[in-house]
Amino acid sequence: MGATEFILVFGSIILPLLLGFYVIRRWFNMKERRMEIEATQAAEKAAQYAVQNKVLEDRVAVLEQLAIDSGAETAAQIEALRQLPERKESTN
Repeated sequence: MGATEFILVFGSIILPLLLGFYVIRRWFNMKERRMEIEATQAAEKAAQYAVQNKVLEDRVAVLEQLAIDSGAETAAQIEALRQLPERKESTN
């Protein structure tokens, strides 16, 4: 096998294979990074939904309490809140 044949074999078979492996490896690294970013975004969105869900559960609990309480008790609580002195908010 002469030098010319070696160069032809190397250039026509091995170089395209090496280039193909390099391109495929880069593509897989890119896909992996994209999946990591999407997983992070999904976790952040899930945390936001959890907070929003907690707020809604608290509001429903208050509404349930209002529905269960007798009207006289609720009216007394409202009147008690009206009796409180107004708070002066400080401005900076």
